[in-house]
Amino acid sequence: MRRTAAAAPHQAEGFGPESPSVPGAGPGAGHGADSGVGMRTEFPFRLPRGYVDERGAVHRDGIMRLATARDELVPLRDDRVRENPAYLSVVLISRVVTRIGGVDDIHPGVIEDLFASDLAFLQDFYRRVNAEGHTRAAVTCPSCQEEFAVDLAGGRLGES
Repeated sequence: MRRTAAAAPHQAEGFGPESPSVPGAGPGAGHGADSGVGMRTEFPFRLPRGYVDERGAVHRDGIMRLATARDELVPLRDDRVRENPAYLSVVLISRVVTRIGGVDDIHPGVIEDLFASDLAFLQDFYRRVNAEGHTRAAVTCPSCQEEFAVDLAGGRLGES
C-alpha cells in the first residue's frame, strides 16, 4: 500500500524543512497556496547496500516522506508489533518510505528484506528528518580532525 505526500519531491539541496526555492521546481511547486514558502515533506536517500528484489536487481535511491501522527499510531495496533515490539520500526519505516529504486509498493515485507545496515540507516534517517528536520550529520575527519557536515540523503562525494 503506497502512501504519497501532497507536495512534490524536492531535490537534495536546501537541507531544512523550509525550502523557499527548490532548483528545478516550477513556480509554486511544493509550496502552500497562500504562504509563498513551502515545507519540505519528502527527502531523497541512498541506501548503503541496497534492496535486492526477487530478480536480483539492486535498488538504492529512495524517497522518505515526513511522518504523520497516524503513521506513528497505526503500527501500535498491528498484531506483529504487539507480539514483537522490535517490529515497530519495520512497520513505521514501511509507511513513510514511498519508493526504493523502481519499487514503489513499499510494505513491511520489503523492509524486512533489507540488509541490517540499510534498516539502521533508514531508522537514523527517519529520526533526523522527523525530529531534527534535516538530513545533515556533523562528522570529524579521522586524519586531520577537521569538522564538517555531510548530507545523509546520498549525494556523491565532492558534490555540494
